[in-house]
Amino acid sequence: MAEAGTPQIGPFILEFRKRQSMTLDMLAKASGVSRSMLSQIERGQTNPTLATVWALAKALKVDVSELIGSKPAEPRPLLEVASASFTPEIRTEDGTCILRILSPADRVGSLEWYEVIIEPNGALISAPHGRGTREHLTILEGTVTIVLDTERTQVSKGETARYPADVKHQILNLSDAPARALLVVVAH
Repeated sequence: MAEAGTPQIGPFILEFRKRQSMTLDMLAKASGVSRSMLSQIERGQTNPTLATVWALAKALKVDVSELIGSKPAEPRPLLEVASASFTPEIRTEDGTCILRILSPADRVGSLEWYEVIIEPNGALISAPHGRGTREHLTILEGTVTIVLDTERTQVSKGETARYPADVKHQILNLSDAPARALLVVVAH
């Protein structure tokens, strides 16, 4: 059961999903959130992480604030500062890679940027993104190997790699030290 006092977003997710005639399976595929987790969230048995809410908002094509039942503050300030403690993170299942989501939610699907931290012998393995999508990876610390099909390229601190992301691609840290990079994803 979700904790008392936390916002119950399950009914909002269910409402937006039904408005778009989406099944649980369709939303699971679009968001990357498992069907069983979606079912638990919709029934109020659990509250999702911020990264999960963000993924669901993206899949439902709504603002995160709509899913938590609030309205965005108006007017928006000219300058916004996001605290590090409020920066959403996505971790790979094995925990060897962290993506810190630096871009605002309204840029999802067009221009996204992340801080990527890959532990030694860790990997970020990505399915193809939308047609024409490109990634720009600037290495801030360490060395990584980028794999596109059969092509492998090593990229070191200070270098930037630009490559198509509409094919399966991998960023590997084959070294014994952590690697840190800035990843910019541009959709076309």
